[in-house]
Amino acid sequence: MSAPGAAPPSGDPFDPTRVLDAPEPLRAFNAAGVLAAADVHVAVRLARFAGDWDGDLALAAALAVRAPRLGHVYVDLATIRETAAVEGEEPVDLAALPWPEPNAWLERVASSPLADGPLRLEGNALYLDRYWREERRLAADLRTFADADAPADAPSADTEPADTPAPVAPPADTPAPVAPHADTPAPVAPPADMPLSDAQREAVDVALHRRFAVIAGGPGTGKTTTVARIVSRLVGGGAAAPLIALAAPTAVAAARLAEAVQHETGLGIEAMTLHRLLGRRPGSHSRFRHHRGNRLPHDVVIVDETSMVSLSLMARLVEAVRPEARLILVGDPGQLASIEAGAVLGDIVRPGEPGIVVLERVHRFGEGIAQLADAVRHGDPDAVIAVLERAPAGVTWLPVDVAATSDLAPVRQRAVHAARAVIEAGGDGDAARAIEALGSFRVLCGHRRGAYGVSSWVARIESWLAEAVEGFALRGRWYPGRPLLVTENDYGLGLYNGDTGVIVSTQEGVAAAFKRRGELLMLPPTRLAAIDTVFAMTIHKSQGSQYETAAVLLPDPSSRVLTRELLYTAVTRARRELVLAGTEAAVRAAVERPIARASGLGARLWDGA
Repeated sequence: MSAPGAAPPSGDPFDPTRVLDAPEPLRAFNAAGVLAAADVHVAVRLARFAGDWDGDLALAAALAVRAPRLGHVYVDLATIRETAAVEGEEPVDLAALPWPEPNAWLERVASSPLADGPLRLEGNALYLDRYWREERRLAADLRTFADADAPADAPSADTEPADTPAPVAPPADTPAPVAPHADTPAPVAPPADMPLSDAQREAVDVALHRRFAVIAGGPGTGKTTTVARIVSRLVGGGAAAPLIALAAPTAVAAARLAEAVQHETGLGIEAMTLHRLLGRRPGSHSRFRHHRGNRLPHDVVIVDETSMVSLSLMARLVEAVRPEARLILVGDPGQLASIEAGAVLGDIVRPGEPGIVVLERVHRFGEGIAQLADAVRHGDPDAVIAVLERAPAGVTWLPVDVAATSDLAPVRQRAVHAARAVIEAGGDGDAARAIEALGSFRVLCGHRRGAYGVSSWVARIESWLAEAVEGFALRGRWYPGRPLLVTENDYGLGLYNGDTGVIVSTQEGVAAAFKRRGELLMLPPTRLAAIDTVFAMTIHKSQGSQYETAAVLLPDPSSRVLTRELLYTAVTRARRELVLAGTEAAVRAAVERPIARASGLGARLWDGA
């Protein structure tokens, strides 16, 4: 039986978000903003595939399709009525929607042929088949790694390295590194006096003696230093040097990892994105050259910024790692998760489990920022407000609605001071000083557009500079001191989405200056294809970076992006000074709103579910 006809279409016939001829109850949920048009179309096809139209079954299918789009691995049919959110800006009474009775709904889905094919029902959790399979496989693969010990002759965390041999060259079919522009220096013996805390030493020991290790911790807790010590022990352990892969979910994070390891150890090991490591296939986002039947050649795979890795990508990585190799995951489970489905690092990190070490001692922040970050991470809004009101050294709170006030003198003063320093250095042709000044301050926003967004704040900061810097408003597009943000990867130039640089004067005119491994990369501005001005940037884009001073501008309390993870990520971008602008209601809303992603990976991995 086909789907019954819907009520006569109404509203804007050209609205792409609405399926005006959708059958009920899908039409009501689509009109309310719970379901997107794509959710409706897929659900109708799935329900018709079942051979017997049923509105409640179609609704369940639509919500299962919707879940990964919002970062969830499955939809909990027993609780979705209380947890669903709309995607529009207008308030909606979700309780008034025609929700099915949960028990009858679950029975209907369980009896459908869809529940053993395109959909999978486990208890109250309804998955799309793909994510159900990926979650099960990933949990099994990680469990296999976690249960296997590394070779008995693994180097000790306390053993000083012998003369460091050159890293073994990878096989010819290994993907090219992501930083071909940088000369790789000859490896040198790593310093023997890198100070480590007890937790860091434990992490090194775990990584050297287990097939699977996780090093978790916030910014400034010494994750990179720990990784560097692991690499130096593995390469300098006296035996043949292992083939090590350094990887991260984004190209800019990979470049930072390689630079950090080289700085700490002197070893010129390149790093690459996970997609390049696995060997992306043209025309596919989910299939790679390396997989369970064609494993990676590496002996050790180290992944940084693992919080940004989705369920699907982690499943592809883990199945491609050789069973006898080591897998080391590094990241901060408190930061923003992948924009795709899953919260893999948060699911994996369970303190006390073998192979998992959580670093908590902060080496980099001022005490005030550390106190605030800790209160946010623990989800205590009263403690967060108490820290902000106490105004410890390094923390300034402006309890205002940033879109409705011009009283932001602390932000204006710092933004103008930092921009003036960048402009002066750029005009003098001092690229190193300009780049250093650029990293001293950054305005961070939750949104890209709108009154609280980057576009509005770049314009506002430029208006401040037009008043404060003589001749600023008359400068052209490529004026010396213009701060640049790369918005797309350009492997030919060696620039990656998220890289920042500065326009500087040269004898030939102007050049775009970027920094790589301590060296300046100078390019003609006309070769830059995807560039924005970076007087402000989104908090999402700032993930993985830090600034001496960060000014964080919080959106309205009702903003869907305002979460605990967003606030924690924003606060921890500042090394020395944080200026937080936002109402108390916005701060409390963020702290009280953790990203609760529906996922069964943790239970499958650690509880045997």
